[in-house]
Amino acid sequence: AAVAFKNAKQYDQAREACLREAEAHENNKANVPCIVDLQEMQRLPEAVQLIEKASMMYLENGTPDTAAIALERAGKLIENVSPEKAVQLYQQAASVFENEERLRQALEMLGKASRLLVRGRRLDEAALSLQKEKSLYKEIENYPTCYKKTIAQVLVHLHRNDYVAAERCVRESYSIPGFNGSEDCAALEQLLEGYDQQDQDQVSEVCNLPLFKYMDNDYAKLGLTLVVPGGGIKKKSPNAGQDKARGPATVGSHADEEEDEYSGGLC
Repeated sequence: AAVAFKNAKQYDQAREACLREAEAHENNKANVPCIVDLQEMQRLPEAVQLIEKASMMYLENGTPDTAAIALERAGKLIENVSPEKAVQLYQQAASVFENEERLRQALEMLGKASRLLVRGRRLDEAALSLQKEKSLYKEIENYPTCYKKTIAQVLVHLHRNDYVAAERCVRESYSIPGFNGSEDCAALEQLLEGYDQQDQDQVSEVCNLPLFKYMDNDYAKLGLTLVVPGGGIKKKSPNAGQDKARGPATVGSHADEEEDEYSGGLC
């Protein structure tokens, strides 16, 4: 009946038939064609709700991998409509994968969540998500990626106007093998120095390095839009000293001319 309704493009009736079939099976696998119908009808929140229900039943039936894949699918489905919901689904999928000790898959889900949080300017949550990623990468001894996550963390903290947290983040990363002395570490130290001294030129110079520009777009944008507190200072031009020395003399000369012009009075 569900197939017949679908072929006739009577999607509401097809959905009801699929749900009744799912109840009969008691394992929710029959929800899949129903979800497809809802996608075609652009009823994405309802489709996501059904996928979440299916994932819970997969967990109860002892198939957590399938549950996590279902949650990831739901996240992709709703990402452009409701990024907040997508973040929640990706984090749930990450938790399931982590419990199954499938850390690489968990990291993939956490990465998607972190990028969406940055894109939505939910920076406090993004900082926590990135810290979780970094801890897991350290656990699987993927140290170069830990360096990249440290850069992302620092950019997020500086956009939160939290220099102390950014500095602490770099300091704690010295314990990661190979970080101290790496180009990532040197660039971050230079970035923090420029930010602390309110030197916008130095900050922009660092953030335009390939190390920053070729990160994931969401993090690269953080670098390109980073502004130091107070608007920053500009590096002095080579002629600044000469101009400064010449300036007062010119002003003084002009003042003398005015004084001479009216030295005898208006008459």
